Amino acid sequence: MKTYDWIVVGGGITGAALAYELTKTGFSVLLLEQYSRPQNATRYSYGGLAYWSGTTPLTRLLCEEAMSTTGYANARYDILSQELDADIQFRELDLLLTISADSDPEATAASYNDCAIPPRLLSVQEACELEPQLNREAISGALTVKHGHIHPEKTSLAYIQAFERAGGEMQITQVLQVLQDGVKTTTATFHSANVVICAGGLSRQLLKSAGISIKLYFTHAEIIETPAVDVRLRTLVMPANLQRFQLEAESTQVDELWDELGNELVPPILDVGAIQFQDGSIRIGQISRAIANPQAEVNSDVSEKWLRRSVGQIIPALENLPGTWYHCLVAFSSNQLPLIGAIPGFEGVHVFSGFSNPLVLIPPLAKRFANFATGQEDEIITQMLI
Repeated sequence: MKTYDWIVVGGGITGAALAYELTKTGFSVLLLEQYSRPQNATRYSYGGLAYWSGTTPLTRLLCEEAMSTTGYANARYDILSQELDADIQFRELDLLLTISADSDPEATAASYNDCAIPPRLLSVQEACELEPQLNREAISGALTVKHGHIHPEKTSLAYIQAFERAGGEMQITQVLQVLQDGVKTTTATFHSANVVICAGGLSRQLLKSAGISIKLYFTHAEIIETPAVDVRLRTLVMPANLQRFQLEAESTQVDELWDELGNELVPPILDVGAIQFQDGSIRIGQISRAIANPQAEVNSDVSEKWLRRSVGQIIPALENLPGTWYHCLVAFSSNQLPLIGAIPGFEGVHVFSGFSNPLVLIPPLAKRFANFATGQEDEIITQMLI
């Protein structure tokens, strides 16, 4: 049986981008994905590119490499559609960060001061002029900043198609176990010099199959997706005070609790947001639950009612639109930086997962990781190695 240089596990945008970049540098690569149409975080993502949000020299540099604001010549998204020969629906739009009626607008705005491009504070009147669908009674103001946007599923598919054109191989099969020299799947055992886990919320469980414990976690995320509708949103709407980051921080205080599948680490949260895609469909979300079991069942009826009621308070026109509830896993780390690199003590097993701001960070880091794998020095990858 053929032995590959790299096996990439996971066909979301993380695995797709990394498989493409590894193949482009000359490696033989096999990409494995469980579903012909993945039901992952990429599929249900808002598609937002928060290139303005870097708060450290590292994250600001990576945001700049993804989407240039100062003339960086090779920013990935500036050239990605042409490079992948596909329309990924890359655009720039206004992000509107709503401030709840009981919050202090000035204090909320100040919490963004460290961002590379701090959002601008709007009055209630200005916010409603920018997004006429807002309920002015529900907010005390809003923040706005220019925000990138792509169609995440089309982008992932574009990476995969470019990967296959470059000579990469892909198979639809479920990975059951990570081995020292490859992976065991439902259809075969595949061999490789290196395995890299890009399986999002399933990454922790997959690595445990090889006896590897890693501080990588996941939320159960829930959204509603509508078909094309007549309602028109002018902006991408999200709350200025995201509860999800607090949930992530609180749920990772004791790593061992994640090994007991019955645990719900902290209560669920709901961050009200909405984005309309170019085809007129809208994604509304999101609920996040820190449940240690990746196969945990969620009551979709209760969740959908909670989502609809909550979004209706901010954007009334969306509450009763036709739509379908969806659920996926979203990976995260304990410090909002991804877990990247070879796992100590397990030669040939790597991880590339746990991204916050994933759609911005993945393209530049995938390119850097692939070059690093050829032996090139890279200060950024070296700094981020686990």
